[in-house]
Amino acid sequence: MNAIVIDAFEFCRSNGSHEGVTPVAEMTRLTKDCADTSGTITWKVEGGTGKMGFPQMKLSVAGTVQLVCQRCLTPYAHTIDSSTLLMLGKDDQQADEIEEMIDDETIDVIVGSRSMAVADLVEDEALLALPHTPKHDVCPDSALLDKAKSEKISPFDALKGLKSE
Repeated sequence: MNAIVIDAFEFCRSNGSHEGVTPVAEMTRLTKDCADTSGTITWKVEGGTGKMGFPQMKLSVAGTVQLVCQRCLTPYAHTIDSSTLLMLGKDDQQADEIEEMIDDETIDVIVGSRSMAVADLVEDEALLALPHTPKHDVCPDSALLDKAKSEKISPFDALKGLKSE
């Protein structure tokens, strides 16, 4: 990913906009949660001014990543499509004050900076869009799983089998 670094406050003041496509392979934190490094993330960040005149950025990410199903342990394609509104504070104290003033759970308040890496924001949003427990809607080969569920062997029956041998 091109190392786009923005002055977050100036970006918002001037209603700036950047967009791009980043390979999943370039997102080292995201790849740790993926089955492989295939896929791309399309992203867009737009600056502006929000509630009460505070700077804000709208960040959108979309794409497909390969995750491992926690039910059948096979890879599957997971679609990410997420957007968030980030309101900026100058420091932690102001960010906390803004959060109390707006009292809106749909808006994330972060500390802005004069040199903010867009790649980090994009990767953070992609990570937050991943499911807590990745799994297929319906596993493709659930025969083994169904067999394990139906053949519940009592541990005592297993012990009897050992004793008779």
